[in-house]
Amino acid sequence: MTTVLVTGATGFVGRRLVPALIERGFEVRAMTRRPEDYAGPADPVFGDVHDPGTLAEPLAGVDVAIYLVHSLDDDDFERKDAAAARAFAVACGAGGVRQIVYLGGLGPDDARLSAHLRSRREVERLLATGGVPVTVLRAAIVVGAGSISWEMTRQLVKNLPAMVVPKWASTRTQPIAVDDLIRYLAGVVDREEAFGRVFEVGGPDQLTYLEMLQQAAEVMIGRRVPIVTAPVLTPRLSSYWLSFVTDVDVTTGRNLIDSMDTEVVVTDDAIRELVPGDPIGYAEAVRRALAERS
Repeated sequence: MTTVLVTGATGFVGRRLVPALIERGFEVRAMTRRPEDYAGPADPVFGDVHDPGTLAEPLAGVDVAIYLVHSLDDDDFERKDAAAARAFAVACGAGGVRQIVYLGGLGPDDARLSAHLRSRREVERLLATGGVPVTVLRAAIVVGAGSISWEMTRQLVKNLPAMVVPKWASTRTQPIAVDDLIRYLAGVVDREEAFGRVFEVGGPDQLTYLEMLQQAAEVMIGRRVPIVTAPVLTPRLSSYWLSFVTDVDVTTGRNLIDSMDTEVVVTDDAIRELVPGDPIGYAEAVRRALAERS
């Protein structure tokens, strides 16, 4: 039986991925810094990607390691995430892991990337330095209860009768329902044809952030909300604005907003050949996220 280690097992993606992997017949270990508090269906193991000395034990006998870790809530996230990825790559190589699966960020390689997206690319590269084939799934906004990006959208619509939004609201993105993301992540595990490849994943809809807000409003409150674009709002000012009207902290908000002037859409749908199935549309993803939260 294939043994899979899931890092970030208690996070937004990890806690959904673990049962999906178990359902597919994998033996799953949930790596967490607090295994005594873990209440999920997998075997909890202690490990901290920021402490290399803790990684050998949870990785012993593991065939596939899934890397779902980031430090966006830290001002020094680029350095911390690079160091963690480097240590994890070495530990996976030493432990005989056959495949690393990483959830990265969607965006063109030739674009002038934000610090957030640049860090995601650097983590991709560093995870491969231990000699283990890496499978990367690059995604934009993930729509599901508990996703930071989705919570920003939901709370903006819920809390504001009208909005003044920055110029990045006209940038196109390609949101993906969390159900589809989990399906794709589980679908590439222990698949040799996925080793060493980068896949772009997204839903069927390419939307501007403004269109996402309006469609979410139609689902949530049955109508669109008045929105005015203000080109003078900088990422720093936008992050303070977000922290005032949502519960997203300033640091995380700023790191996410920095990426929102880069168009992030799928240009290669090869993942659908490997993991067939029609992805869920944005409006339906919103309905599911709201139903899960209620």
